[in-house]
Amino acid sequence: MKLRLLFLLLFLIYSSAVFSQINEYNIRKIVLEKNIADSLFVFGSWEKNESEFHLKYIGIITSPEGNYKIITSVWYWGLSHRATTRILIYSDRNKYLGNYYLGSVYDIPEKIENDQLVFLHSKSTDCYKKVITRLSFEKGIPKQFFLECKDGMGDIYMFDKTD
Repeated sequence: MKLRLLFLLLFLIYSSAVFSQINEYNIRKIVLEKNIADSLFVFGSWEKNESEFHLKYIGIITSPEGNYKIITSVWYWGLSHRATTRILIYSDRNKYLGNYYLGSVYDIPEKIENDQLVFLHSKSTDCYKKVITRLSFEKGIPKQFFLECKDGMGDIYMFDKTD
């Protein structure tokens, strides 16, 4: 009897974990189809299932190499409220092209200006607010870029075609 009760309990815990998770591909599709620039979409609830996605469709960058739709993605997860942060790049036909995996929620670009991603560091307490990084797509999707924080220090982010 105790063994059956243990299996039932384990099954219920497993089921709630599996079926309460958010399908990231579906929610990205929703954001792309809405096509509303500068709008933040929140999926899930960290309090309910310890997982929450914040997706923001920033807009389209026009380049001689193609047009790119840009989405920022922050996935909050776990008991300690960790965050996985990325810049997602799509074609103008909503085909996933790849992403930049960022080190912090403070490294997210704030806007598109003159067909460039603009990083302002407006929410960071460690970086200089006057340091502005502009990422150009003039020659296509950059394989990497340097995001300065202060005094020439910062991070290099690589473009990854896998998901």
